[in-house]
Amino acid sequence: MLFLTRSSIGGGLKQCSCALASVLNGGRWYCQSSAGRSPLDLLDEKIARNDIRPDDHQKKITAALQVVYDSIQNYSPPKATSGLGKWFSFGKPDKVEAPQGLYIYGSVGGGKTMLMDMFYDCCTMNRKRRVHFNSFMTDVHTKIHEIKLKQVRDVSNTKPQPFDPIKPVAEIITEDSWLICFDEFQVTDIADAMILKRLFTYLFNNGVIVVATSNRAPDDLYKNGLQRSNFVPFIGVLKSHCHVVNLDSGVDYRTATLKGEGMHYFVKSQMDADGAMDKLFKVLCSQENDMIRPKTFTHFGRNISFAKTCGQVLDSTFEELCDRPLGASDYIQISQFFHTILIRDIPQLNLKLKSQTRRFITLIDTLYDNRVRLVVSSDVPYKSLFSNDKPDDLHTSDEHRMLMDDLKITKDSTDASSNIFTGEEEAFAFERTVSRLAEMQSAEYWSLWEKHR
Repeated sequence: MLFLTRSSIGGGLKQCSCALASVLNGGRWYCQSSAGRSPLDLLDEKIARNDIRPDDHQKKITAALQVVYDSIQNYSPPKATSGLGKWFSFGKPDKVEAPQGLYIYGSVGGGKTMLMDMFYDCCTMNRKRRVHFNSFMTDVHTKIHEIKLKQVRDVSNTKPQPFDPIKPVAEIITEDSWLICFDEFQVTDIADAMILKRLFTYLFNNGVIVVATSNRAPDDLYKNGLQRSNFVPFIGVLKSHCHVVNLDSGVDYRTATLKGEGMHYFVKSQMDADGAMDKLFKVLCSQENDMIRPKTFTHFGRNISFAKTCGQVLDSTFEELCDRPLGASDYIQISQFFHTILIRDIPQLNLKLKSQTRRFITLIDTLYDNRVRLVVSSDVPYKSLFSNDKPDDLHTSDEHRMLMDDLKITKDSTDASSNIFTGEEEAFAFERTVSRLAEMQSAEYWSLWEKHR
């Protein structure tokens, strides 16, 4: 029998011991004993056992999740049609009337993810999926690319042959899952922003139910983003299919419940950080059945090399992980291979290092969502890791100049003040990054992986 302790995970979860074995699901564990019980029942049990603190804000959100839970008990959308019905659209309604989902937003560390995961664990249907939004969109773009490659065009026909790959992608997603729980629903990429309305319209019409957490209210999604006017209709689609609730208790449980033991964040000015990192890496290597050596991943036709690995342990630098043009899909692959990552020499980040800061935020989100253990050495404490210092000119980087040229944006246009240039989104998101770094250095966070092993 396996007992799990999930301490100081967002929402004030101090200690949760389950008498049944936990299993991994999409990179996160859940207790099999949760299945079949309602969210409100499970919340009351956790409070009664003193696993979590009573919180009226969390109770309100759980009541909203209970409404969704009750509404889907006897619900199942129609299966995707096949054969002639697939091509001539008979046998399946154009739009499925489905129960409303839920969109939960609020400040960091208030318990949004914990409550959504609790709801997810209670649901017993097979066609469900819990996924970080960045990972979901990476998968969507991969499927779009694959479908485009399979599309056969009539080369003898010189007329335009329009083809929308998003509809078949939505069909594939629906066939796999009609209940999708998104963690960290956020829109920062223009490629994502331009397809979300069509994608989610198809998903909702297919009867998919969405439950999501976010730090942003729906109306603030993709705020000041490039060509946001094309994105705005998506907000109406989202709000028409999801009830919107706010969880903002003013408490960041991730940092409030830390006891200070199990420090895995070393400040270079306060100690011999390199020596501490070397010692810990040596201990971790002793637990691996491998030798210290370089490793190269091949991902989407590109080689991503790291100079120092041992088994499932990566000893890397900020330069290796964030100075190179890596994206969410690269970090997902890395997090699926390594269970522990050391990142050396993280500088104080600011808007002058916008690209590196954006990558670091995505990296930490991905590692956190996959419960990868993290060891860090940095120039400054984690609470001071981000500075609001702004560059004199927002458009000096080659990357920004090329983007402006491609989109025909001039410096005096409205799009020139979009958040991709100003760094507003990075500054907003970094609060979440700091909160997660605080939790990831704790002994409780590390114990999650140890218990799983």
